[in-house]
Amino acid sequence: MTSIAHAEVNLPAEREVETALRGQRALATYLSTSIETQRIQIYDDNDQAHQVELPTSALRLLIDILAELADGNAVKVVPVHAELTTQEAADLLNVSRPHLVKLLESNALPFHKTGKHRRIRFADLMQYKLERERSSEEAMSALAKQAQDLGMDYE
Repeated sequence: MTSIAHAEVNLPAEREVETALRGQRALATYLSTSIETQRIQIYDDNDQAHQVELPTSALRLLIDILAELADGNAVKVVPVHAELTTQEAADLLNVSRPHLVKLLESNALPFHKTGKHRRIRFADLMQYKLERERSSEEAMSALAKQAQDLGMDYE
């Protein structure tokens, strides 16, 4: 079982935001998606260059991480097959743990038990979140259409 460690969340400093933005732009410019691996250079403390070969998919992920950092967001990488505790899942959905437990007990979200503890697959949680967001967007569109049909001009 893979679990997510609760690390303290630190937002990137202003210098890190600027560096992330430059790095993201540079990587995106030079990334060739037509090949499976890419080579980059890393410099050690003695300013010696070392070539590192990485999967192109990892560099795409790095570009996404840098984009988030450039927006001032903290980033955590979670393996898709990870199993989350109820608190970790609640935190990712931005809901309380008791509310999440109600979702689990009402079968709105699949889970399994490890001993007495409930575990939620990260992939299942993200699918639920996507469906919830889609449903919310559809409801907002329906409300906006209804407001327009009723001539309720909001400005």
